Amino acid sequence: MQEKYHAATVEKAAQAHWQAIDAYKAVENDPRFPRGKYYACSMLPYPSGKLHMGHVRNYTINDVMYRHLRMNGYNVLMPMGWDAFGLPAENAAIKNHVAPAKWTYANIAHMKEQMSVMGLAIDWSREMAACDPGYYKWNQWLFLQMLKKGIAYRKTQIVNWDPADQTVLANEQVIDGRGWRTGALVEKREIPGYYLKITDYADELLDHTLTKLPGWPERVRLMQENWLGKSEGVRFAFPHEIQGADGKLIQDGRMYVFTTRADTIMGVTFVAVAPEHPLAVRAGELNPALAAQIEALKQGGTTEAELATKEKEGVATGLFVTHPLTGEKVAVWVGNYVLISYGDGAVMGVPGHDERDFAFAKKYGLSIKQVVARIADVEAFPYPSDGTVIKRDLRDVQTGDFITEAGVFSGFSTEGWQEWYGDARFAICVNSGQFDGLRTSAAVNAVAECLIAKGLGEKKVTWRLRDWGISRQRYWGTPIPIIHCDEHGAVPVPEKDLPVVLPEDCLPDGSGNPLHKHVGFHAGVVCPVCGKPARRETDTMDTFVDSAWYFMRYASPGSNDAMVDARNDYWMPMDQYIGGIEHAVLHLLYARFWTKVMRDMGLLKFDEPFTKLLCQGMVLNHIYSRKGATGGIEYFWPHEVENEFGADGRINGAKLKADGSHVDYQGVGTMSKSKNNGVDPQEIIDKYGADTARLYMMFTSPPEQTLEWVDAGVEGSARFLRRLWALGYAWKDLIAAKPALGTLTKEQKTCRRDLHATLKQIDYDLQRIQYNTVVSGAMKLLNTLEALPKDAANAGLAREGLSLLIRALYPVTPHVGHGLWEELGFAAELGDILNAPWPQVDASALVLDEVELMLQVSGKLRGSIHVPASADKAEIEKLAVASEVAQRFLKGAVPKKVIVVPGRLVNIVA
Repeated sequence: MQEKYHAATVEKAAQAHWQAIDAYKAVENDPRFPRGKYYACSMLPYPSGKLHMGHVRNYTINDVMYRHLRMNGYNVLMPMGWDAFGLPAENAAIKNHVAPAKWTYANIAHMKEQMSVMGLAIDWSREMAACDPGYYKWNQWLFLQMLKKGIAYRKTQIVNWDPADQTVLANEQVIDGRGWRTGALVEKREIPGYYLKITDYADELLDHTLTKLPGWPERVRLMQENWLGKSEGVRFAFPHEIQGADGKLIQDGRMYVFTTRADTIMGVTFVAVAPEHPLAVRAGELNPALAAQIEALKQGGTTEAELATKEKEGVATGLFVTHPLTGEKVAVWVGNYVLISYGDGAVMGVPGHDERDFAFAKKYGLSIKQVVARIADVEAFPYPSDGTVIKRDLRDVQTGDFITEAGVFSGFSTEGWQEWYGDARFAICVNSGQFDGLRTSAAVNAVAECLIAKGLGEKKVTWRLRDWGISRQRYWGTPIPIIHCDEHGAVPVPEKDLPVVLPEDCLPDGSGNPLHKHVGFHAGVVCPVCGKPARRETDTMDTFVDSAWYFMRYASPGSNDAMVDARNDYWMPMDQYIGGIEHAVLHLLYARFWTKVMRDMGLLKFDEPFTKLLCQGMVLNHIYSRKGATGGIEYFWPHEVENEFGADGRINGAKLKADGSHVDYQGVGTMSKSKNNGVDPQEIIDKYGADTARLYMMFTSPPEQTLEWVDAGVEGSARFLRRLWALGYAWKDLIAAKPALGTLTKEQKTCRRDLHATLKQIDYDLQRIQYNTVVSGAMKLLNTLEALPKDAANAGLAREGLSLLIRALYPVTPHVGHGLWEELGFAAELGDILNAPWPQVDASALVLDEVELMLQVSGKLRGSIHVPASADKAEIEKLAVASEVAQRFLKGAVPKKVIVVPGRLVNIVA
């Protein structure tokens, strides 16, 4: 055993050993693991080229879990793959003039090498990549099954179109209404695309969100619930007489809206429609100048989130619809905050009770009408159950009784009424004609009944969720298996011809999808129905399709004849999923939907894919920048600057080490290459070793919280591992003969009790995934053992303590754990630490021979005494009175009384 800890040597030896025995290959029903399977998986990474510290944190959390569970008898699976399709590869191709395929495969190779250096317990035999035809064949196959069942369908969709690049842009590529690369004004275009009916599963998704995901963080379940967005309300029509160019009433003379606040219907002062709405289109046809203004309103995003932050803009159409209850004329406006893809593409404008409508009305000088008020704001109103007038003094003027939410109660206290009365939720309709005095909940039903009676409305449940549009007008993705025939239209590719292979030699240049021009992709294609020449679909699938089921492919690697096989039934559902909160909605929701579709097709036997979910926190670092001469922002690496501190001790600026010039300090933020505040894991590994990086990432913060990077903390982690190795080296010869514990002295018992008490806490912290306190527990074990005199008399205790410490820390620092386990002879006795049993707490070691009790004399603390742990009350009283401390204060007097508080103190009353 080498005297000094040399991380590179120790880690190289450990990794060679694991590779030689194929340590992490998981086999179904492995008899070595009596407690059954445990599937722990990290969200698959995009192969960007380099690991970052966020990756290191995510995968180390997974790895710690793997090793701890394996030592506890579980057959654990930790796989890895690559989210290899997507737009970044196309952007890199344009920038670097390299084919996306070549760029992607090179990045995968490099990142895989980095993961290997981290010592991660990955079963590489199950590796998958989304760009592998053997994988995406099954995306295409399931899509075809969805087409057959009507879950997949084709319709037109509104997209962002860059007229310069002749391509569709994602919402995040539209900046201030212009294409991110060309600067051209982005247009909204309607083009055909494929959708999946996730809305068919909305009820089940919501029900399971509330009832079947107890192992998920509450905030993620709430985010999913909000995204699904179930709303109960009223869908009703504003009648109109607006005719189209053909002389017929547009939409049969009815403009529909949906509202959850039907109680505010009497406050409508305008209606707003999306720029693409038939009424807006007709207004543009009637007025060319207006058409240009309406077209301008189409600029911007295509999602609610984007429109929520935009300034509300609109234009009056000059058209009017009729209020369904009052018969008044209501002006039709076109608003940029109304989406044609949501509901009916129209909203009723109630500026008195809607923040968005209020901003719009204020901007354009539209009337604002209050139709809802708190009861406290009303002088008198009729109680709706019997018309009794309730005045501001809150009493029934005829009976003198008080009114409550539930009804009228005699003797109800004024104080109790005021508590309810002051709650803003309890409001009534005002300025609403026949609905005046109704509380809002009752008004919703009353308005609905009126609209239904007029044949203009219905109670309806709506969802914020929309069907999933999977068509992308891009190259680097799963080809949609459709063939276009002039005679038969869009025809599915026969299953025997799957996969439709994506050519890997395309080099995007920013002028649109290169598949349009790829002769080989279209060569020889004929219609499966008539056999005539045809053309392939050039749209590819949304990359969320790739990530919707990859975790099940891990469970069925190499399955050529089926999407998943019987092995999937063994591993799924997944026991623990680990990933960032940024995937809390779309990825997880799509994966849940995809799972339910596969279940309904008889491919699966479970409803939900992920039993438990852990969202790890971000890794943060300091950000330094300054504006350049041309207005651009220049970022600097933390090591390039020297901090400047204010009077409060906080960083308020910095200066460049190179020339002393001033640099702005922006605080801490998520590590990013673009902001020069990332930390390359390879630099840490090269300098200190992988175990130091792992230890630091686990120790600095609980897994679910953010971690702020501190360089000094890395050095501290390295120092700890050097101390650990030095301790093992110091005891190596003394424990070589496997000394037994023997009879322990009082001091040795105390030491052993501390060791097992700390192990008990570590065990508990591992089970609740609080790995930061697991590390602090290991540090405590090390401190205890370092204080133990290094002689033969303590060798048995030291040997046991080292065995506990090495195994307790092994899941976090497996390389040094493997090395010390081998060097100190534990492997020869208990086998490879990889499969060594998890150390068990010896309950007998925690039993105290004696306890310390505080000693009071006449209520004043005077010291303490030690008594046998088994002593009864009488014996404790006798020992207390006889103690030197008590005798000193009693001065020979006989105590009047002795009070014993078990386990705490003794009070002698003199």
